[in-house]
Amino acid sequence: MEISSALKYRQSRQAHWDAVAHQRDGLHSWGGAYHRRLAQVYRFLVSPGQRVLEVGCGEGDLLAAVQPALGVGVDFSPAMLARARQRHPNLQFVETDACDLSALQGAFDVIILSDLVNDLWDVQLTLDQLRRLCTARTRLVLNLYSHLWQPVLSVAQKLRLAVPLCEQNWLTVEDVRNLLNLAGFETFRNWTEVLFPLPIPLLNGFCNRFLVRAWPFNALALSNFMVARPKGISARKPEPVVSVVVPARNEAGNIPDIFARVPEMGSGTELIFVEGHSKDDTYAAIESEMARNPGRTCKLFRQSGIGKGDAVRKGYAEARGEVLMILDADLTVPPEDLPRFYDAIVSGTGEFINGVRLVYPMERQAMRTLNLIGNKFFSLVFSWMLGQPIKDTLCGTKVLWRQDYEKIAANRSYFGEFDPFGDYDLIFGAARQNLKIVDMPIRYRERTYGTTNIQRWKHGWLLLRMVAFAARRLKFI
Repeated sequence: MEISSALKYRQSRQAHWDAVAHQRDGLHSWGGAYHRRLAQVYRFLVSPGQRVLEVGCGEGDLLAAVQPALGVGVDFSPAMLARARQRHPNLQFVETDACDLSALQGAFDVIILSDLVNDLWDVQLTLDQLRRLCTARTRLVLNLYSHLWQPVLSVAQKLRLAVPLCEQNWLTVEDVRNLLNLAGFETFRNWTEVLFPLPIPLLNGFCNRFLVRAWPFNALALSNFMVARPKGISARKPEPVVSVVVPARNEAGNIPDIFARVPEMGSGTELIFVEGHSKDDTYAAIESEMARNPGRTCKLFRQSGIGKGDAVRKGYAEARGEVLMILDADLTVPPEDLPRFYDAIVSGTGEFINGVRLVYPMERQAMRTLNLIGNKFFSLVFSWMLGQPIKDTLCGTKVLWRQDYEKIAANRSYFGEFDPFGDYDLIFGAARQNLKIVDMPIRYRERTYGTTNIQRWKHGWLLLRMVAFAARRLKFI
C-alpha cells in the first residue's frame, strides 16, 4: 500500500512538471526575478570549477550558473530534461526520482537542492542517499520557501504570474535541520534571502541585498538557505605533517622559547620563520637557535613585503605540511595549546580553527581595555556578517588544511589583498568557501619581551574600513 502511494505521488508530480515544461515558453511569470536572485546567491556560495550535483534541476539554469567543472543534474520530468539538454549541452542530466539516486556514481564537491524538499515524498530517504555521493569536504546547499508566502504565491499562481505547484510539504528550517541530522549531516549556516521577488529596478536590489539582512524584515523573506556538511566521514587516516608559520618582527628575546615550547604534532612538525624587517637581531637569533636545535625541521626567510599578512602568505607558500598553523612570535598564545588546535582539525570537528582570547580571564597586561572592547565589537559584527559564531577575529593563532588554504588563495581576488594583518583574509576566505569555523578558547598571556606592533587608532580605523568592504562582498551580495 505504501509503495503504491509513493508511486502515485511520483506520477502525479511528474505529469505536473511535464505540463509546466510544455507551457514554459508561453508562461509569463514574475518568478524570473526570483530565480535570477537565487542564481546570484548560489554563484557566491559555489566557486567555479567544482564537481556539482543538483537534484531537482528542472531546466538546468541554476546548475549552469555556478559554472561547474562537472555538472550533473537530476530530475524525474522527461520534458524538463529535454529542455535542459537543449539549453545546456555541456552538462550531464540523469532522469530519475530524487528518492532513487542509485544510478549516480562518484563523489561531488557541492550538492544543490533548490526549492525541492517541500516537494519530496520522503525527504530523509533522499538525504540518506546523498551521503554515498559525499566526501568529508562536500557541501550540501539547499533553499526552501517560507510558508508565510503561501497566500501570495497562491494568488500569483491563479493569475498565471507564478509557476503552479502541487500540494507542498510544510517544512520549517528546524524540520529540515532535524532531517539533515538524522541523515548524517551537520547544518552550520542558515539565513534568509529574497524579500521582494518582483523585477522592479532599485527597489528589487535594495530589498534583496540590504533590507532582508535586518530585523524584522529577515523574518519576512521568501527563501530560507542552509549549508550542511556530512558527519562522520574521515578526511584522512595517516597522521598529517604540520607546518607552524611564525611571523617574527622585533622578537629576538622570544626565539629560544619558541624552539623549546612548540611541540611535535602529527607525523612531523616544521617551524617556518618569516622575519619582517626587525630593528633588533631577530634574524640572527633564529639562525642561532636553528644551529642549536639540529633535530628540529626549520626554515627561515626574510620578508620581502610588509605586514603580518604578507609574512603568513610567504610562510604558507614555503610550507610542506598538510595542516597549516600560525603562531605569533610574541608567545601571548602558549605554544603548548597548539595540539588542541591539531586535534580539532584532524578529528573533523572544524575546518577552520580560530583561537579565542575572550573567554578565560587574561593576565593583567595582556590586552588593553580599549583593545578588548574593540575585539568584542568586531566579534559581534563578524558573527552577523559570516552567519557563523566567531568570538575573536584578531587572535593570531589560526589553523586550517592546506587544501582549503589553496582554495582561499585561488579566490583571493574576490576580496583583494587589502588586509595587512592576514586574519581577515583567512576568515573572509574561509566563510567564502563555506568552511566550518570553530572557536578554540585559549588563555591569553602578557608579553615577556618587546612591545606590540599594533597601533590602536590607526589599525582600528583600518579594521573598520575592511569590515565595511567585506560586508559588501559577503553579506550584501
